[in-house]
Amino acid sequence: MNKRTKAAAALLAAAAVTGGIAVWYCAAPRQKEPEFVFSYAENQTEDYPTTLGAQKFAELVEERTDGRIRILVYAEGVMGTEHDVIEQMQYGGIDFARVSLSQLAEYIPELNVLQMPYLYTDSAHMWRVLDGEIGDMFLEEVSGSELVGLSWYDAGARNFYSSSQPISCLEDIAGMKIRVQESELMADMVEALGATAVPTGYADVYSSIERGIVDGAENNWPSYEAMSHYEVARYYTVDEHTRVPEMQLCSAHTWEKLSEEDRQIIRECAWESALYERELWTERETESRRIATEHGTQVIELSAEEKKRFQNAVMGVYEKYCGGQMDLIERIIEEGDAGEETVQQEAQ
Repeated sequence: MNKRTKAAAALLAAAAVTGGIAVWYCAAPRQKEPEFVFSYAENQTEDYPTTLGAQKFAELVEERTDGRIRILVYAEGVMGTEHDVIEQMQYGGIDFARVSLSQLAEYIPELNVLQMPYLYTDSAHMWRVLDGEIGDMFLEEVSGSELVGLSWYDAGARNFYSSSQPISCLEDIAGMKIRVQESELMADMVEALGATAVPTGYADVYSSIERGIVDGAENNWPSYEAMSHYEVARYYTVDEHTRVPEMQLCSAHTWEKLSEEDRQIIRECAWESALYERELWTERETESRRIATEHGTQVIELSAEEKKRFQNAVMGVYEKYCGGQMDLIERIIEEGDAGEETVQQEAQ
């Protein structure tokens, strides 16, 4: 092969390689631009179970819509307090969120029945209620407030914690200033126990205890640990006064933009993310208690007799908020009794 022939062969080879690359590049699938990009508000930290649940929800939705719907999760309260988020959702300023039932009940009072103090015997009792007919009814209830209920998230049991002295009996909490959420029901519960309720934003709890504005607060183990409240309030009293579930929501304005098929996908993904979040919650609750106690938290367990005294003290709260719903309260209590009977039968 002479030089001219070799050069021609080299050019052909180069052209073939270049052409091959060009064909491969042009044939490579282009990433789809999303049809919708939605916002999701979350006030907890990035590693918190509810935030991880939100991220799972966003991943599932994007996957099952082939990238047509993308949901951006904004954690750590960057989109405002839960109160602010609910109001923004009602006019379409925020698309999705996870909010505490105590905050939502300020707008939809009928929801108070699900968060009454000392209502549930344990976690299993609450999930029998929320995953059944009663829970579905209340998910539908929010539709009259420019919102769409999607699923129930876990937030564990709320307990009292204090800075200067432990709460081991009803007399100990009397006269204390206790931080509560911006919830009239929670404030009334604390007042019924003889303390003074001080509504305070979640982000301000640490400094409020540190500066002596409040003597303590009430929350679940993960929230207590995640914000390092054990540094300023080392006495943690396990009374499980409330199990306040949390609801995953969509703005009704956003919902109207979606096809029926996409709505079904959203609901399925929300349900799957809720199951995922509940598993994470159980793990995190155990880990948070371990971390807090290792940092010096003293855990006080109320006796059954003392817990009964706390229960009796808040009966007036039931009359105020659920006077016309006592039949529903009875149904919820019966769910707990049915569960106990099942457990006893299985043990025999």
